[in-house]
Amino acid sequence: MLHILFVCTGNTCRSPMAEGLLRKLAKERGIELEVRSAGVSAISGTSVSRHAAAILRDEGINDHMSSTQLSAEIVNWADLVLTLTGGHKRHLLQYFPSAVSKTHTLKEYVYNEEAVNGDIRELDSLYAEAELNLALGKEPKSADLQRIIEIRQRIPSFDISDPFGGSREDYELTAAEIRTALYSLLDKLESLRRL
Repeated sequence: MLHILFVCTGNTCRSPMAEGLLRKLAKERGIELEVRSAGVSAISGTSVSRHAAAILRDEGINDHMSSTQLSAEIVNWADLVLTLTGGHKRHLLQYFPSAVSKTHTLKEYVYNEEAVNGDIRELDSLYAEAELNLALGKEPKSADLQRIIEIRQRIPSFDISDPFGGSREDYELTAAEIRTALYSLLDKLESLRRL
């Protein structure tokens, strides 16, 4: 069974919505997977925001969810780590560089343009190598840092909008953005399952 982890900032808005929605949509399609979520700056045990909880309830999702701080244990549990922004992904890889091969933003994972996907893979490797060098007390190679700048200028944004502190409509828009990406994710998982 595939273990999927969603990661955002406080684990009270985007990642719980992604977790609950994916669990529901996968069940409807008969895809077995386990889903969790965590936050890079979460305070464990904090309630999901009221608008996020209301959207999940409207979808018939009544799971009791509370925030979880990102940890090595939960990253190791996951087969696939999907962050809601590039910033979350960079944060995660800074602390867990060994997770580079299984960590993507949700939108980039379902994105289907090979040239961009190749750039993303190269960028991830460059970030992981730079973090490893820093951890070992070495300076990252200047050519690698220049290459990071070049690649970042070419890649489109794969961030899911942050509704935190916004209106119910802001949360609805974010939920729609997540839902669209989750449909593509499930399509991809189904096609991989057939191989």
